[in-house]
Amino acid sequence: MASVKNLKKEINYVLGDLVNIVYVWEMTHGGKPTEATDAIVDEIYDNYDALVTRISQRDVENKKSHFSQIRKDYEATANQIVEKINGLN
Repeated sequence: MASVKNLKKEINYVLGDLVNIVYVWEMTHGGKPTEATDAIVDEIYDNYDALVTRISQRDVENKKSHFSQIRKDYEATANQIVEKINGLN
């Protein structure tokens, strides 16, 4: 399993890149934020905060399964956000 530090970096980079993709989409489609893009960016920030909070938990019995579950949840979240970005018109 990769280190916790690398997991935090990966989450930061991927979710940060998704925010940038939304902003680039806004710039190429009128240059102004819409309710849909604002909702996606808010969702990204909320998920980031939730994932980092879970990573920082100290009272975990089985660390390996805990971090494996965080990685699965992170990947599912990122895929859902990508689907929402692809659905923007």
